[in-house]
Amino acid sequence: MHKHQHLLPIFVALCAAFALIDEVDGEYLIGVGSYDMTGPAAGVNMMGYANIDQNTAGIHFRLRARTFIVAESSQGARFAFVNLDAGMASQLVTIKVLQRLKTRFGDLYTQENLAISGTHTHAGPAGYLQYVVYSVTSLGFINQTFDAIVTAIEQSIIQAHNNLKPGSILLNTGDVENAGINRSPSAYLFNPPEERARYTTNVDTTMTLLKLLDSASNRSIGAFSWFATHGTSMSRENRLISGDNKGAAARFFEDWFTFSNNSLSTRNTKFSTIQNISTLRNKAQKIKATGGKPCGKTTSQGFKVRKNDGSRFVGAFCQSNVGDVTPNVLGAFCTDTGKPCDFNHSSCNGNDQLCVGRGPGYPDEILSTKIIGERQFEKAMELFSSATNPLSGKIDYRHAYINFTSIEVQLNESTVVKTCPAAVGAGFAAGTTDGPGVFGFQQGDTEINEMWKRLRDLLKEPSQYQVDCQKPKPVLLSTGEMFVPYAWAPAILPIQILRLGNFVILSVPGEFTTMAGRRLREAVKETLINNGNGEFDNETHVVMAGLTNTYSQYIATFEEYKQQRYEAASTLYGPHTLSAYIQEFKKLAKAMATGEQLGGTGLSPPDLSSAQLSLLQDPLGDSPPPGKRFGDMQQDVAQPKGGSFKKGDKPSATFWSANPRYDLLIEGTFAVVEMLQGERWVPVYDDDDFCLYFKWNVTVDNGSLYGLATIEWEVPEDAASGVYRLRHFGSSKKTKDSPNEYFTGACSAFTVS
Repeated sequence: MHKHQHLLPIFVALCAAFALIDEVDGEYLIGVGSYDMTGPAAGVNMMGYANIDQNTAGIHFRLRARTFIVAESSQGARFAFVNLDAGMASQLVTIKVLQRLKTRFGDLYTQENLAISGTHTHAGPAGYLQYVVYSVTSLGFINQTFDAIVTAIEQSIIQAHNNLKPGSILLNTGDVENAGINRSPSAYLFNPPEERARYTTNVDTTMTLLKLLDSASNRSIGAFSWFATHGTSMSRENRLISGDNKGAAARFFEDWFTFSNNSLSTRNTKFSTIQNISTLRNKAQKIKATGGKPCGKTTSQGFKVRKNDGSRFVGAFCQSNVGDVTPNVLGAFCTDTGKPCDFNHSSCNGNDQLCVGRGPGYPDEILSTKIIGERQFEKAMELFSSATNPLSGKIDYRHAYINFTSIEVQLNESTVVKTCPAAVGAGFAAGTTDGPGVFGFQQGDTEINEMWKRLRDLLKEPSQYQVDCQKPKPVLLSTGEMFVPYAWAPAILPIQILRLGNFVILSVPGEFTTMAGRRLREAVKETLINNGNGEFDNETHVVMAGLTNTYSQYIATFEEYKQQRYEAASTLYGPHTLSAYIQEFKKLAKAMATGEQLGGTGLSPPDLSSAQLSLLQDPLGDSPPPGKRFGDMQQDVAQPKGGSFKKGDKPSATFWSANPRYDLLIEGTFAVVEMLQGERWVPVYDDDDFCLYFKWNVTVDNGSLYGLATIEWEVPEDAASGVYRLRHFGSSKKTKDSPNEYFTGACSAFTVS
């Protein structure tokens, strides 16, 4: 964890808040759960940037599924909300999770009352979505990624369900400063001036936080917050699995709560024996590398700093209307000149690939991730510590499947328009300032040159109906008309409203731009108030949960659509997509306000699991070099000239290792920092820590390929002085079909002063 002395008043307020918790009466049953969903850490394409060269090569920190469940009684109305450290939700993931939950719980959790939402990190493994356009760069479907996510969601829900107990929920809101700017400000200016005048900024800065309190223990069990900023602090060049800024915020928040309220934590343990640093160095010099040793499948779980027994505090940072919001808050600049990019096209002399956004830690993307994560964490900590507004009232939900390719939208008494089959435009290929796309395209392109048209038509020439329907978007890929080898884009989408008293969550299956999200929230709130017979009022709080239950790219406003920047070019169902969402959500809102139970549309999305193609080959078997064992040192830790590492130094060690895809070590760890306490080695950091890096690569030795695992530790400012070593865990197979063999090894000891 990191020290924030300026946050001491907040910590004092937190202590006071704990003392006052018993004044809040429990009204609901509440439960939280969390489970490791870290996918394959070697050779698997990452989801988000569509960069075919961006394949996993280690772990910065682990990915998790975090769940809260709220119920009126043991068998009463309830809903479950799951927040994933993933690029987005997946329709196929949702389908398979619901099947597992039905087997275990019957009809307690269904498509109606379960929401699965992604944080939109661009640093997680790909291959878990069922439509072709989202699996091209991952070489198709990747079962290992998919299974890790589905199992984590299921297990986090089971934890939360088993933890249900009487409790209260407090609501608080506040503004997050400088954690996101609009990456398409020229498109935002297309919105009506009178509408823009109602807002002070061109992004939403509000964070909404729910604080969950256990009535019996008078302690908080979790907090879930919603705030819009992209998971693109880590760049398209990154190779380490990471929850990006929202995952970092969650790690900081959970550690702050856990370690600041647990004086017995190893994080606060100091070397108790009175010894000077010279004595410690002498002791460390005598402790050599262990060499590779066999161990068990679950051995690494015993070395975890945060053991998942189902009782841990859960802090989740959820996504909202993130479409045009970037965490690269310094702005976008040309990499060749250093000057700001073209305002309308985000290019540099016509070249989109030279225009790149800069995070607050530029040029260090990990520092940028840390800073944007801390800005969200610090606001959440402040809201958590000062929350006093208890939620009360009924739990309710409404859900519908809608075919978005042909919705008739009543704009006014005399005008009816329709949505279109899915398609992306030329601006889609240009990418964004967070991740530039293909050379030859610019955001805002409304024409496609003849060469690209001919290439497009080899795949599928768009119908004339599609060309006319999507205008002014020039159709680059008519994904809604492409079905070989299976559907390229979704047609049937879920929309959902969850209600907890006067707090309402809109589950949307895509990325709404700032203004699009504002319009939808306002329309739903107005509908609830006008039809709710006094149940809803101006104090009703509506939040949007983006990238939820499935994924259908972007939703721009009708006006933004005219400019055809990236977000508009990625608005799949044509210029009236937002109007269709507003119309259909108003139907759900009216039904909720009046108590009407919807009969369903008779539609359901397809299960394309049997059609999936997977071109990524499994590892075929690994062996270490002759005379070596897995877990042996390839490069031991290099002792510093001064004899001891200082805070901020980066001791590292490299081990002969096997491909981490053989076993994901779920709820375990590939990397550990151990501290010598007396005669016992105690784990103090693992690969779920922001300061520890597990890196995987392959080397050539005498003409053969061998795997290497490097563990690098950036010594934190709050690390205690003492003797340390780095430990690696892994799993191997001699052949593809042989059983797993597990191993571990530790480097020579070193000191930190």
